[in-house]
Amino acid sequence: MRGGHDEVLRPLATLGAAPQVEGLIVAPGASLDLGAPLWPGAPFAGFLVAEPGGLVEDLPLPEPADPVRFLPLLPMTPNEAAYKRVHGAADLQERWLRHGTDLRDPDRRGVPLD
Repeated sequence: MRGGHDEVLRPLATLGAAPQVEGLIVAPGASLDLGAPLWPGAPFAGFLVAEPGGLVEDLPLPEPADPVRFLPLLPMTPNEAAYKRVHGAADLQERWLRHGTDLRDPDRRGVPLD
C-alpha cells in the first residue's frame, strides 16, 4: 500500500505469525480477517490472499525443498469480505478489475457491489 501508516506493522506481523501460531493454512483465495481496522480509521479489516508470482518472485531453496512462495495480500473492506464469502474470490477480483480499483490506495472506498 502507498502512504505511511506505521500503525499497520503490528496487525501485519500478527497475520504473518498466524500460520505458525494458530496452524492456519494460507492459500490463494483465502480470507484473513483482523477483526478490527488495519489502522485507526482504515476502511480495511481483512485481506484476500492472491496468487503468487506477481511483484515478488518465488525464492528457490535447495532440493528437495519446494520454493518459498510469496502470496500477495489484497486489502478488503468488510463489505467486500462479505461479498467474497458469498460470490467467491474470483468474482470479487473481477469486480475490482472491472471498476479499476487501486488496491494500493489506503484511502480507497469499497468497490460497488450491486
